[in-house]
This record gives sequence, C-alpha cells and structure tokens, in this order.
Amino acid sequence: MTANHFARPRRRGAAAIATTMLAALFAPAVGVNALANDAPRPALRPAEPLKMTLEGPVRGYLDRITENWLIPATAGNPAILAMFADRDRPPYRNLLPWSGEFAGKYLTGATAVLRATNDPRLRAHLERFVAEFVALQDADGYLGPFPKGSRLTGQAPNVDGKPGPTWDAWGHYHAIVGLLAWHDLTGDAKALDAARRIGDLFVAKFLGAKSPRLVDTGSTETNLAPAHGMAILYARTKDPRHLELARQLVAEFAAVGPDGKPLAGDYLRRGLAGSEYYQLPRPRWESLHPILALAELAAAGGAPEAADAGKAFANLWWSIARLDRHNNGGFSSGEQAQGNPYDPRPIETCCTIAWMADTVAMLEMTGDPIAADELELSTFNSAMGMYSPSGRWSTYNTPMDGDRRANSHEIVFQARPGSPELNCCSVNAARGLGMLPEWALMESPDGRITLNWYGPGSYAAETPSGEKLRLETASDYPRSGLVKVRVRPEQPGRFALRLRIPHWSSKTRVAVNGEPVGAVKPATYLELDREWKAGDEVALELDMAPHLWAGEREAAGRVSIYRGPILLAFDQRFNPGKPADPPSLGKSITLGKLVDWSASPTPVLLVEASTTAGPILLCDFASAGADGSPYRTWLRAEQAGPGPFRRERPWRSRPAAP
Repeated sequence: MTANHFARPRRRGAAAIATTMLAALFAPAVGVNALANDAPRPALRPAEPLKMTLEGPVRGYLDRITENWLIPATAGNPAILAMFADRDRPPYRNLLPWSGEFAGKYLTGATAVLRATNDPRLRAHLERFVAEFVALQDADGYLGPFPKGSRLTGQAPNVDGKPGPTWDAWGHYHAIVGLLAWHDLTGDAKALDAARRIGDLFVAKFLGAKSPRLVDTGSTETNLAPAHGMAILYARTKDPRHLELARQLVAEFAAVGPDGKPLAGDYLRRGLAGSEYYQLPRPRWESLHPILALAELAAAGGAPEAADAGKAFANLWWSIARLDRHNNGGFSSGEQAQGNPYDPRPIETCCTIAWMADTVAMLEMTGDPIAADELELSTFNSAMGMYSPSGRWSTYNTPMDGDRRANSHEIVFQARPGSPELNCCSVNAARGLGMLPEWALMESPDGRITLNWYGPGSYAAETPSGEKLRLETASDYPRSGLVKVRVRPEQPGRFALRLRIPHWSSKTRVAVNGEPVGAVKPATYLELDREWKAGDEVALELDMAPHLWAGEREAAGRVSIYRGPILLAFDQRFNPGKPADPPSLGKSITLGKLVDWSASPTPVLLVEASTTAGPILLCDFASAGADGSPYRTWLRAEQAGPGPFRRERPWRSRPAAP
C-alpha cells in the first residue's frame, strides 16, 4: 500500500453501542488474525516497485519547495524538535494545542516529496531529522511535547500554569504517519520501532475497558485520528492489539456524553445511513483523518460488516465531492464543511491536504477514475496554488477569488520563539504535490497497469509477469492535450495497460502505433490488452475545449472556466487597466491561442479568451495572484443555468457556448 494510506486493517469494540451493525462490526477478537489475513486486495494500489522521474512544472515546484522550504525549515525553526527535548523542564513552553503535530506533518510531507524526486540532499537532511526525532521518544513510547502528568489527557498547563486543551493524540497520529512513511521509503527500522512504541503506549493506556477512553479526552475530531494510525501501524506490525484498538476507536466515533450529546462525529453509522458530511456532529476538516480508518477497515475484510465501513467512507467522500469541494479542488469553508461549494470563506491548506489523502484512499478502495480526476483537479490547481512560485512559502487560505497570502503572515498567531514560521499549514502543504507517486501509476490486483498522470516523465515498474517495464510520457500536458506514452518492456509480453480518460474530455482520440482505437469513453479507464514490445507508442489527444461550471448561491450569475483540468483565473497582472471584477463576459466564451509571458513570475498557462465583452487573458489558477495581484475564478457571464452534479461529471461543467 502507499506510504500515506498504507494497507487496511480491522478492529474490535470495547464500548456498548446500541446497534446490531456496530455490535457485529466491532465484535470481540474472535478470529482477528483470520479476518485480517482474509482481507481483499484494494481495487488499485501504487505500482510496485516504482521509480518515477517527474518533469515539467510540477517537478519545478517540487525542486523549489525542497531547496527553499523543506531543507532550510528545520534550521530556521529549531523548536520543531526542541519542544520535545524540554517538555519536562519548567517553565513550560507556550505551546499551541496542536504543536506536537509539526514534526510528524513535516516528516510526512518531506518524505512524500522525496519519494517523488529522490533528491539526495533532502534524503540526507531527513536522515538526520528522523534520527534526532526518534531519539526524543520517552521510555514509555511518548513522543509529544507535553510534560508528565499531562500526557494524552487532553489537558496540559499553559505558560502561565493554567490548564488548557491539547491535541496530544493527534500529534502522535501524525508522528506515526510520518515515521511509517519514512520507514516504507527507506527501510529505517528505528522509525518503525518508534511508531510501534507509540502504538504500544496507546494500547496500554486506552485498549479495553479503560477510563478515560480516548474519546473522553476532548477535541475528538483530532484526538480520535489514531483510529487510522493504529490501523496503518497494524499493517506493518501484525500486532493484533493495534488492530483491536483501531476497531475500538472507530466504535468510539458513536460515543455520547452524560448529557446525551455526541462526543464525536458518528462517522460510521451516519455515513452508512447516507447523511451528508456537513450535517455530522463534527464536520470540521480534521475529521477526514479519523474517517480514513473506515477505508482501512473496509480493506481488512473478513466479515460482511466490513463492507459497511467501506460504504460509509464512500458515502462521506461523495458528499464532500458534491457539496464541499470547491471549483479549484480545495475543501472546506472556514475550516469545515458547510454544504455549499460556493461558500467564499477560507479554504485552508490543511483541509485540502486531508481531502486529497481521503481521495487517494477512495481511488485505491474503489478504482473509480473519477477519484483520479479529483486528484488531478486538486493537484494542478490547489496543491500548486498553495505555494509561491519560489517554493519558499505556502498559504493558509487558497481562495477561489481573492489574493494569495503567506500562512506565516495570515496565521502568525501560531508563531512561537524558535519556530517563527511553523504553523499547521506550513508543515503540511508539501504533501499535496508529494502525493503524486501514490496515484500517478497504479496496478490492479490482477496486474493491470493503470496510468493516471499525463504530465511529462517516466516510470520504472514491472509487468504482471515480473519483467522490467519502462513507461515514458512525452507531453507538455496540461498546456496541450497531446500525450505520447512510450511502452518499453524489457521483454515482449502480453499485459493490460489502462489509461484514464477524464470525464471532462468529451472527444478523446487514442491510437496505438498509429492505429486508432475505438470506444473511448469519458470517465472510464481505456484498457489496452495486447502484446507489447519495446518501442510501442500510445498517442492520446485529450479534448481541451473550454468547459464551464455555472455557479449558484454566492456565485449565481457567474461561471468558472476550465481548459482540461486547469481552472482559469482572471488576474489583473495580465489585464492592466481592467477592474479586478470585470464586466460580464456575455453569452459566448471561446479560448484562443496560448500566450507566452516572460516576466517573472511566469504562469504555467496563459490563454486568450474572446468574449462578447471583449478579449481578456486568463491564467492557470496555480499562477493567479503570484505577485500579490487580486484574481477571480467566478466571472460574470450570461450563460445557461447551472448543470447538475452527476457522479460521472462531478465538476458540473459543460462545453462553453461558442
């Protein structure tokens, strides 16, 4: 499984829950190992072994993020580890409830970027960071920044000595995710052992009829995230206690307090019932991390009720896609679901990263190409748009309309002595682009190779028979829709190569060695099952005609314009003399030629647009506002009414009127 989503286990329940389904799903540990060993394989998983070489704009971003943020971040913010070293030495640091997350999130994102780039400087830097991090773990497995007596209690003394809330379990969850990602990439046994010791600490403190339960420690959107952490840890340790605790914590999702009010989000039962995510008791973005446990338990299989966990996860994912994923691929409005994709409140970086993580899990679990389309939307637009072109800083809010601001300015309240640049988003943003190796090239359980990413680069993998295989994608995608996939098996052989046909590409042409392929349909995988030999070439021509999402609510009377997967934006920098909110584009919108722009910062894509109100230039969303200028993606236009959300067309877009 992937470094950040891993394999998927099962769990056992300790709390009495008054539903037959929960009682069955969280039954005692009869056959726990049998259940896990009998687990079904996911629909898709990252191709293994996989080495990828990225090129083009995404690689440029990754290199600059590495050079200008990931490597210097720890020297510029030494408290990222110092807070662990002096946790028991008063006077205590003035910590945030979530300060313990910074090291784990940083490690997760940096390791993901390393997997995508194999940069030797970043590898050496992270080797030192991990060695220092694991050396700060206490004898009992504790790896947080809070003093004895406050550990995993949900409360700790502030700098003035008064108790305040902590997200201590959340911090340990991110430590587990980061350490396991590093272990999976490098084989570092000390990282795995540190994660295991965290798991053992949680088992000793919370497994079984212990009091307080983890759900009783408060901040349950965050502090129940170890449900996912224990599940992915079990995939490596095979310790049934880790699996039992994961199952128990999922049972605690449904817990209620003495006043009868929910303590947590009831994600399993409400998700299974088809409730909308924004209507759950805890619809903040942090809940997307504990919800990942449902996907893990679904893949653990073994009992019919495991399918319920998968169904609940899928229902919640589709609810977010329909009601809370914005036009730029970002998630959240004001840090939580609101049931309104047009809501203009901030789209927090951490929220979109969590959404992308859940979408990778959705793609693995279901094999639905729409999930890959969603990842492409988020990657090209929000994940790239989170960063300045230099890679030096990232955002807290990456809005649909507005401007780009560094998170170190916008949420400066999180700055502390020794960590002036650390905040929840600065340590997390790199993971967005770093997730690419988890979904770019995948394989099904029967060995069918599935290509999702059409940016330029190459892959070294294996055929189902174990022969070495090299795939090369020659393209300037997404500037154009022309993609050539060169297939180079070490030995001729028959295998299936599947190509993602995006839902937005209405008229896709495919040819193999010059011979056209028929029956190419949007929102599907095109399967080419044939005898392949070195030198074979697949040519794709994706339909890059503009398509529009007509807005509703706050965006009523406006449209978003897409060219392929790219959301286009009106930026004053490219339209001098025009207002930030231009007049109506009228009834017809056509896109013309691409425009070269040499002035820095250079957009990834700049295109002429002809409208009945006159010509304008539109740039790719990721480049919009790069110099501080205001931009808009919801533009006034006289278009037909909104298109309905459909699972095979989740962007609600349709061809622009000529």
